[in-house]
Amino acid sequence: MPEPSIRTALPDDDAELALLDRAAWSPLHAVVPEPRPPYPPFFGERQRPDDCLVAELDRRIVGYVCLGFPTPLASNAHVRQIQGIAVAEEARGRGVGRALVRAAVAEARRRGARRITLRVLGHNTPARRLYEAEGFVVEGLLPEEFRLDGKYVDDVFMGRPL
Repeated sequence: MPEPSIRTALPDDDAELALLDRAAWSPLHAVVPEPRPPYPPFFGERQRPDDCLVAELDRRIVGYVCLGFPTPLASNAHVRQIQGIAVAEEARGRGVGRALVRAAVAEARRRGARRITLRVLGHNTPARRLYEAEGFVVEGLLPEEFRLDGKYVDDVFMGRPL
């Protein structure tokens, strides 16, 4: 099984990433309603192409991860946060998520970060296992922070040093 190749996103990837983002939507990880038309572009003020990495298999985008700052404060500028990750259904179980997390860690380190953090829903066991396997630990918990599909769900903060 070939390894996914990882690269920085390009502005021209917008439509393909927007489509992947909509297709990967799931109540397992989403805190917003399922997207409906008209669909916004993938890139915008919150995420720019140079803040996102894409995974390709057979020259097709099958996943992405976006890095950002957890806050706009200069005193917090040494921390990067994974602010979005998705893998196409047909590429799951092929190491794409793991490759994206590793690439995000390496990119955060390359950009001078000392720590990397993320937030994950408490019921998202597959993602939590992946993050733990890549050295992330639970650093905080907001119990019942979200009400999704009629159920209360915890918001779990995870992080690791770089």
